[in-house]
Amino acid sequence: MPAPQKTTRRSLLVTSAALSSLALALPLAAPAAVAAPNPSGSPSSRPSGSPSGSPSASPSATPPASMSSVGGARLGKPGTQVNPASGVPVLPKDVSARSWIVADAESGEVLAAHNAHWRLAPASTLKMLFADTLLPKFPRDTEHKVVPSDLAGIGSGSSMVGIKEEETYTVHDLWLGVFLRSGNDAVHVLSAMNHGVENTVKEMNEHAEELQALDTHVVSPDGYDAEGQVSSAYDLTLIARSGMQKKDFREYASTVRAKFPGKTKKGKKGKKVRESFEIQNTNRLLTGDLDVPVYEGIAGVKNGNTTNAGATFTGVAERGGKVLLVTVMNPEKSGHNEVYKETARLFDWGFKAAGKVRPVGELVPPRSAAQASAQPGANPSGEAGGSGDGGGTAGTGAKPVAAAPAADGSSGIGTALGITGGVLVLLAGGAFLVNRRWPLPDLVRRRTRP
Repeated sequence: MPAPQKTTRRSLLVTSAALSSLALALPLAAPAAVAAPNPSGSPSSRPSGSPSGSPSASPSATPPASMSSVGGARLGKPGTQVNPASGVPVLPKDVSARSWIVADAESGEVLAAHNAHWRLAPASTLKMLFADTLLPKFPRDTEHKVVPSDLAGIGSGSSMVGIKEEETYTVHDLWLGVFLRSGNDAVHVLSAMNHGVENTVKEMNEHAEELQALDTHVVSPDGYDAEGQVSSAYDLTLIARSGMQKKDFREYASTVRAKFPGKTKKGKKGKKVRESFEIQNTNRLLTGDLDVPVYEGIAGVKNGNTTNAGATFTGVAERGGKVLLVTVMNPEKSGHNEVYKETARLFDWGFKAAGKVRPVGELVPPRSAAQASAQPGANPSGEAGGSGDGGGTAGTGAKPVAAAPAADGSSGIGTALGITGGVLVLLAGGAFLVNRRWPLPDLVRRRTRP
């Protein structure tokens, strides 16, 4: 079933703002106590669970004949859903993912999808839901001293940022650890601050229901494989869209590298000195790799990789005034960085097809979206801790950048992208009426550096 067409015209309030970007160029130095992380997320040591709620263990498994119809009946059908027509480019043939989706982040139109509602293991892409649930709770300058119980229950082989017991971290530090290094240790510390893992899981499941991400069931807040823990390409896209409403979420998701606090040691004359080391984002479309260039216009979001999930990724990118979300789950091809390569192909198709292809469904708004938009004075920016000053980067040691200069000061890979002088487009919260639409306010736009 195609998504409903526009019934009214959006009224846009367009503002421009110059943002300073900072590319930290310190050598990358992982602390000795950090387990070697999987570059895409948190490895697993547990098998899948029951067929009804758990992910299929075999990459060759077939999707259910009938799935959820949230967002439109066609999205509940197995196989590829697209409306070919004159002028619409052909979908890339070399996409092997078990499930994927291409959607317009602002209008919510689903341009094409493949097994969109197939319930699969999400891996660390589930950290998007963790962040969307907890980010508003703690101001970024809140400090927390880590105790041993904060780090209890972390799965064997988990990706870690390197948090130390008896050391103090700010909430800002912890979120950098979650987004950049997919640190399960940072997730567990934040969960401890939120009255424990069990309470955090409960709140994440409640938030998923509010978002109408009904394919999603959370068991472990960090995405570590667990029996019955599932999501879908459709749900992960809904979750990313919700997260991108929040200024701090956008900042962390687009940060390439940052300083992270290390151990406190005694320096000269017995004075205590806190060491630091550099961490880099594991999103290869944001940082680039030997066989994957930085994707033009990329602005986040999150990657993952576990035994049950394989590689998973949700990304957001902007070109020519269009903002797209793409989610790819478990490519059957085993090539290096395959999940990013397939995501890039789908982005390329989406930007060519946008405005030409008739949608096959829609990203539904949260259940409370209509009521919230009707409230006067609502603040859509969603800074962590309820900050209303708009200073999402104030007082931080990192800036949201893409393809930050290499350590030698050069631009690194050819077309380095950043947000220096980037344009912010604000879709005025109460100044428009659009049928069943839920736009992204204040999304960071990107352009090539001068």
